[in-house]
Amino acid sequence: MLRGVRMQRKYQMCKRCVMDTTDPDIIFDEDGFCNHCTDALKKLHSYPLNLSAAEKEKELQKIAERIKGSGKNKEYDCIVGISGGVDSSYVLYLVKNLGLRPLAVHVDNGWNTEFSVKNMEKVLKKLDVKLHTVNVDWAEFKDLQLSFLKSSTPDLEIPTDHALIATLYSVALKYNVKYIISGHNAITESIAVPKWSHGHYDWRYVKLMQKKFGSKKLKTYAHYTLFNIFYRQVIKKINIITIIDYLPEYNKQKIISFLEKEFDWKNYPGKHGESIYTFFIQSHILPTKFNYDKRKMHLSNLICAGQITRNEALEELKKPLFTESELQEMKKYVCDKLEITTEEFESFMALPNKSYYDYPSYETHPIYRILRDVYKKIKPQQL
Repeated sequence: MLRGVRMQRKYQMCKRCVMDTTDPDIIFDEDGFCNHCTDALKKLHSYPLNLSAAEKEKELQKIAERIKGSGKNKEYDCIVGISGGVDSSYVLYLVKNLGLRPLAVHVDNGWNTEFSVKNMEKVLKKLDVKLHTVNVDWAEFKDLQLSFLKSSTPDLEIPTDHALIATLYSVALKYNVKYIISGHNAITESIAVPKWSHGHYDWRYVKLMQKKFGSKKLKTYAHYTLFNIFYRQVIKKINIITIIDYLPEYNKQKIISFLEKEFDWKNYPGKHGESIYTFFIQSHILPTKFNYDKRKMHLSNLICAGQITRNEALEELKKPLFTESELQEMKKYVCDKLEITTEEFESFMALPNKSYYDYPSYETHPIYRILRDVYKKIKPQQL
């Protein structure tokens, strides 16, 4: 059991993974192991990850048959969000290999890299999967992204993440599909740090952030409320399946090699490199302004999963995120696209740091905990 205290006085890094006190809430036990990798290892030894390879294969086939049954006489039996990244590309291959009839859904927020667009095209064409693309209203979406930048929180990806989840549910409702197949998985994404990013599901947080800092009303922005979630999951019984967790093996590097060989898929310089803005956030804004290096989280996940060693992760962290010329080029591109000067951007970077907990949200609403507890009791269990 973890019996440590929050480490705020002195720098410390976990002796098992590479998480450290740049997370102000990290807790270490008497052996120097942190709560993040301790919890991650528990997840990796819980259902369905604790099943044998044969048992996982059996469960996977059961899930596939259930999805097929729910989609009988429908055009599609599942929805798959696709970005051109590793996980979503492989999930699309996986569901087709299971004999399912997916509709691929992509939210184009204006920040796609050329790599991501070509990767999606290659995978969709070879698998013969139709694509449903939702293009954001750029003026409105840009204003929302600027609102989060002005808020001085690290939650800069919430405008995209919230809209993506809302869109997946909306498309599932439109086509009467009961299953959304997610690329999220506990194998390589079991660690999350609330202080580094929080509030992705919180419409109150998004809405009030825009009201405080924005100049436009969110008229077309895809979003969902607590009632929407209740309606879609409990009434309409739409399930989100993290199907990768049921695979006998999911080795990141092997999957990348497979995609490169099977689809001529091109790898990115870092996790979430399919989005220019996401890469800029994770490689510059977060480490420079907040001292948050998300590589520590990503690499620690792989350490826990046994896919890299701690020494390999430490060597990876020594590598520079980019050269100075690359930074200046990327910064200019981002500022031009957001229609702000580099001086304005630097003024946002210089603002006192804030977090999700400094602003109104569902979690600060007096009836939130009551609704959350009721929802947990009646929420359908995932497959």
